[in-house]
Amino acid sequence: MTAMSDSSDFSSALVDGPWRHELVPANGARFHVALAGPERPTVGGRPLVLLLHGYPQFWWAWRHQVTALADAGYRVAAMDLRGVGASDKPPSGYDVPTSTRDVAGVVRSLGHDRAVVVGHGSGGTIAWSMARLQPAVTAGVAAFASPHPARLHVSGSRLLTGPARRALTFYQLPTLPERRLVDGDLVARVLAAGGGGAFPSDDAELYRTVMRIPFAAHTVMESLRWLVRSTPRPDGRRYLTAIRQPIGVPVLQVHGSADPFLRPEYAGVDGGALARDFRLETVDGAGHFLPEQAADDVSTLLLDWLPRTATDAS
Repeated sequence: MTAMSDSSDFSSALVDGPWRHELVPANGARFHVALAGPERPTVGGRPLVLLLHGYPQFWWAWRHQVTALADAGYRVAAMDLRGVGASDKPPSGYDVPTSTRDVAGVVRSLGHDRAVVVGHGSGGTIAWSMARLQPAVTAGVAAFASPHPARLHVSGSRLLTGPARRALTFYQLPTLPERRLVDGDLVARVLAAGGGGAFPSDDAELYRTVMRIPFAAHTVMESLRWLVRSTPRPDGRRYLTAIRQPIGVPVLQVHGSADPFLRPEYAGVDGGALARDFRLETVDGAGHFLPEQAADDVSTLLLDWLPRTATDAS
């Protein structure tokens, strides 16, 4: 077992590849993005595509889509969310409304007025929320393995499987989940459980290494805790009221038919009720970690859907 003091450096998140790494200011913090595609924003053409990772990952989860979208002529930015990877890890701000302000600030720091926001898992929750909390910068929303967070018609007990509910309950404990992420094998177990089998060992080890950057495990857990603990509080009630409004931009929602954490038959109900331009897709045989498990399918779906957002982006 590795000691918690044997931590990683933030540079472990700066994986080499056909992209460039930048640190950009937004919302009082500094955020890491991996950029590919045209160097400068395009006017009246293809929008910026901003990719948001989920738990327990970082920007690298979108590596296949970064290259596919850039090769198709899109400017792509895969972002490390607050508290993750090479982004800043301040002591507060791990609620979804703050995350949407982070994302909006990154869009503007990259020289764009608007972007299509694409998220996976908990990153998908932020993507959904952008449409209501940051509509001025949001040209479209794509959510992978991430139902709309409003839960207007489907309760969490019906939507989430038993393993997912047990995991969220465990994450509410103080300190212990962080230790399991850093010292134990929790990262590998989550990836294996969500993927329907063991992830490639090198990939799982990289995710664990990045989780061992100082403060990262705690800040990641704080964002998951907010999703549960905010529900009865005034900030949580205000958030839910805000997102339970119609969505005026194009929406793509995608799930794996074999997702062990979500029940796909319920996943699209609330999104379909709120989004005026809504497309729901299921990837046959895929689990929870779609950008890696079904990389080609995800890229194809995005490239087919993105032209719907072009007239709304700048």
